[in-house]
This record gives sequence, structure tokens and C-alpha cells, in this order.
Amino acid sequence: MKKPIFADLSLLLVTFIWGTTFVLVQNAIDFLPPFAFNGIRFFIAALLLILCLLVFEKKQLKQLNLKLIGSGVFIGFWLFLGYVSQTIGLLYTTTSKAGFITGLSVVLVPLFSMFLLKQYPSKNAIIGVFTATIGLFLLTMTDVASLNIGDGFVFICAISFAMHIILTGKFSSQYPTLLLTAIQISTVAILSMGSSFIFEDWKRSLTLDVLLSQNVITALIITSVFATALAFFIQTNFQKYTSATRVALIFAMEPVFAAIAGYFWAQERLAIGALFGCGLIFMGMIFAELPVNRIPLLRKSKELEG
Repeated sequence: MKKPIFADLSLLLVTFIWGTTFVLVQNAIDFLPPFAFNGIRFFIAALLLILCLLVFEKKQLKQLNLKLIGSGVFIGFWLFLGYVSQTIGLLYTTTSKAGFITGLSVVLVPLFSMFLLKQYPSKNAIIGVFTATIGLFLLTMTDVASLNIGDGFVFICAISFAMHIILTGKFSSQYPTLLLTAIQISTVAILSMGSSFIFEDWKRSLTLDVLLSQNVITALIITSVFATALAFFIQTNFQKYTSATRVALIFAMEPVFAAIAGYFWAQERLAIGALFGCGLIFMGMIFAELPVNRIPLLRKSKELEG
């Protein structure tokens, strides 16, 4: 199997993990504040990554330098900012609107790639982005209301996640995967725990009644191991083999997987329009994967001239 195809399938697996763990996270933050939850989640993931680094890839530590650390911290900062702005935005706006605006990163990534990396998406990718954006709207925008401050924060989230995708693609080919992943995840853990101490009742977060509740333990174990340590390692490792625009389109499948998980685990039902939106997102992703064919008419005209 070619590396780009395997990379896209691996990133689709990451998206599946994120989408199917969304219900777990929603249940957990009913007991544990969001910053505290992310702080503990990313802290556990960072410990796992550092342990793997020391046991299996200790030689990567020889490549540790200020430039690598700075790159990892920079990637981690945008990832943290995405989680923070999304959390704040959800205090003021609806989940459906937040889902759509966050999904707009699928549009921002090719735009940022053109301006920052001078990388231009293919015609198929542009059509795929347009199709997926319509699908996101149909899937998430069950209620259309006027814009508010929460929508602004969620848009910052979309920008942050788009920057995280672009920077991951930029630096993943320059530095060792496991070391770079450990640094960015540690950055998110430190910033999240600091935010919890400042903005949340962290003392309540550290009580045994909360930490040992079944919903919190289950969510922390699954999200820290699979949705954080494993998922971001896979993204950092495989994104070097594909384009940022295709990554954004693949990640647009997250609300689709979340909707499927909600249907089976939380007995949530989707309207016909939402189901159609799921189909459009999937079509957009598939369309971007198709090879760009040359125009048959031009080929025929050249054959006739020959």
C-alpha cells in the first residue's frame, strides 16, 4: 500500500477515535471541569509518550535542542488554544453552531496553506472542501440564530486547529515523531492545568469522589491513551506523507463519527438533512482522494494532431 493512502487511512482512524469518544468526554465534563479534564488527560498522555520515548526511542533524546522544543511548544500552543477557545465559546453558543464553526477549519487549512506554505490545493480538493462544508452545515446547524461572542471564540478555535494541522505537517518531517509529539502534548497539559488553577475550582476537581467516578475514569483512560497519546502520535507521524488540505477533509469526518456514536450509545436521532450532510462530508473526503485526471478532450485533440 502506498504511503499517502496508508497515511490517510491512519488519519481517518484518528478521526474515528475522536468522534466516537466525544460522548465520553461530554459525560465526563459533567463531573470534572473542562480545563481540569484536559489537564489530566494530556498529562497522562504525556507521561505515556515520555515513557515510550525512554524505553523504545531513547536515542531520539540526542536530537533534543531549543529549535525542536520551540517547534513542539508552538504546535502545542495552537492545540491548547483550540481547546480553550472552544470551551469558552460553548458557554455562549449552541453545540450545533460550535460544531459547524469548528469544522470551518476544513476551509481555513487550504487558505492558510496557500499564504503560509505556498501550497495550492488541487481542483478535486477544492471541490471536496466545498462539498464537505455544505455537509457540515447540514449536519450541525439544526438551529440558525444570530452570531454572538461565543461564535467568535469558536471561530478562534477553528483558526487554532487549522494552524495546528499546518504546523504539524511543516515540522513532522523535520524532527523525530515521538519526541515532537511528547513535547506538544506536554505543552497542552501544562497550559491546561495552569488554566484550571486560574479559572476553575481545581480543589473540587482533585477530590476522590470526582476522580474515581466511573464516567471520569473511563473517559480519562480512553481519551488519554487512544484519543491523545496514540492519536496525536499517528497524526504527527503520518501527516508528512499527505497534504494539510486532505488532513482537514479527513478530520471533517469527526462530527459524522460523533453522530454515529451518539446514535448507538446515547440514543440520539438524526434528521434527514443531517444524514444527507454526513453523506456530503464523506463524498467531499473521497472526492479529494481521487487523482486529478487530465482533460480527455485535450488528450484526444493531441492524438488527432499527431
